[in-house]
Amino acid sequence: MPSLLALVVALPFAGFLLLSLGGARLPARAVGIIGVSSVAISAVLAVAVFVALAASGPAEVRFVDTVWTWIDVGPFAPAVAFSLDGLSAVMMLVVTLVGLLIHVYAAAYMRSDASYRRFFAYMNLFVGFMLVLVLADNLLLLYLGWEGVGLASYLLIGFWYQRPENGYAARKAFIVTRIGDTALAIGLFLLFWELGTVDIAQVITRADQLLVEGSAVANLSAALILAGAAGKSAQVPLHVWLPDAMAGPTPVSALIHAATMVTAGVYLIARLHPIFEAAPAVLVAVAIVGAVTLLLAALAALGQRDVKRVLAYSTISQLGYMVVALGAGAYAAAIAHLVTHAFFKALLFLSAGVVIASLRGEHDLWRMGGLRRVLHLPFWSFGIGAASLAAVPVVTAGFYSKELILWNVWVAEPGGAWLAAVLLAGTFLTALYAFRAFFLAFFGKLRDAPSPPPRGGLIAAPLVILAVLAIVGGLFETSAYFGGIELLTLTLGDSLPAAAHGVGADALALMIGASGLSLLGIAAAYLAYGPRVLPRRAGGYLPAAGRAAEAGFGFDAAYERIVVGPFRRLARGLRDEPVDLVYEAVARLLRAAHGVLAFTQRGRVRVYLAVLLLGSLAVLAYSVMA
Repeated sequence: MPSLLALVVALPFAGFLLLSLGGARLPARAVGIIGVSSVAISAVLAVAVFVALAASGPAEVRFVDTVWTWIDVGPFAPAVAFSLDGLSAVMMLVVTLVGLLIHVYAAAYMRSDASYRRFFAYMNLFVGFMLVLVLADNLLLLYLGWEGVGLASYLLIGFWYQRPENGYAARKAFIVTRIGDTALAIGLFLLFWELGTVDIAQVITRADQLLVEGSAVANLSAALILAGAAGKSAQVPLHVWLPDAMAGPTPVSALIHAATMVTAGVYLIARLHPIFEAAPAVLVAVAIVGAVTLLLAALAALGQRDVKRVLAYSTISQLGYMVVALGAGAYAAAIAHLVTHAFFKALLFLSAGVVIASLRGEHDLWRMGGLRRVLHLPFWSFGIGAASLAAVPVVTAGFYSKELILWNVWVAEPGGAWLAAVLLAGTFLTALYAFRAFFLAFFGKLRDAPSPPPRGGLIAAPLVILAVLAIVGGLFETSAYFGGIELLTLTLGDSLPAAAHGVGADALALMIGASGLSLLGIAAAYLAYGPRVLPRRAGGYLPAAGRAAEAGFGFDAAYERIVVGPFRRLARGLRDEPVDLVYEAVARLLRAAHGVLAFTQRGRVRVYLAVLLLGSLAVLAYSVMA
């Protein structure tokens, strides 16, 4: 059964190769079948491997599938090998199963696009690299998947490259995440230098044995890994690429920026948690970065008019929840929210995609309204997704994962109470911006007669399945409140420390307080943006603060002034830099030589014969004289 791991990874790459080499001769139906079936078979095998892992019992905590030795230089011999434990199993299931639902939806949603084959080739490539990242047995292979995901993300964000703004968004995402990737590469080199291995299992073991708590090596390597995670998981100040990445097709937004790529940083910190535990100061920094990101992104979401940008800032904020949990040492709670977030955020993006398509590409919330009368399935699916995002008590998956984070952060030391206060504020803001978008889009007066929305089972089935998961997905964490079996902790096994569970009066008070803030946020959204509020009035609250929030609190402007603008001016100045004269002189010399040689190739046979005769005589004379 472990040998199936390599097939789980290989199948999406096989789909990519078939679609890339098939050329324009492949009919659209065949493209859809190849693109979807490659991920579908991978998902089936992933479930089979997961079941085998679960059935193996506590004695067998890891499956390893070694394909070949990649590099063999003395003691440095990393292999192309994939390993499965509880943490990688959870990530594998999220990538394949949620990825499959998004592929099914995209098969219908993107059917009319002229570059349908190229779209699915890129999607398969992305899923393949994401599986390499989460199943890699060593840090070198993990980094290959990390960079591959960045490449595939660039291709998908700039998919409609004919529009200059899309190309700009793709380049921005690629360059900003490269900052974190460079830091991560240095951090991994430092770990190899200190621990003498890139095997992840050995890195974790040796980190406990060899890294001195608070040492310079531990702090520096953890800080560099944090920078890498902040880039991929869009944490302040490297979060600016994610809102612009909404330029890609909606299925891309759902796959990359809701369920998979942006969670890579969360996975990385959880996977290498012993490194961070050896650097307590960096672990505190992790929590602070998450808390700042959570609040800033939630406030920015309140100022957005574009429905996809609301969801983008929501993703940044929810990743902040996970990063706060990681900083508090609640790794299992962070992964629990990663799973439920994949369900409800993919649901929100796919529902928004139907709305946008029915309004002929309209993204502006102020130009929507009353759509519940005509778009029944998107109304219910978006509403369920918003409710789970807002952590509506008891009936949504988001409630359980957020409560698990809240309690674990509350009991953490030091600073748990302050971090919990930030999470409670985030609960209110999340409910406010989630239902602001819901009320503006689906309630009030119908302001634009929509076209017939995308229909059919390929659109409806993923929405219905994700809606169910956004409700019942919280059963993974119900034991904290109802005495059930916590499936997620059993799944994670020994790969992460178990999450703490709230019991007693304190836990009940915290849960009631968070539930009340969630419901209060929904009520505030109804009063401020509900059906009785005119769109122009709804956009007029706190205009100065609204403009700041819409601009993302000036991070892009600051980067433009401090980094991008000076770099452009420097590049323009260096175009005439004196060193270029050397290269220009070489180019002129080559052009002159080309002119001389071209003179001998004039197409005249008599000249060729004369040159041949003269050359022969010269060779003969040289031979005689020698």
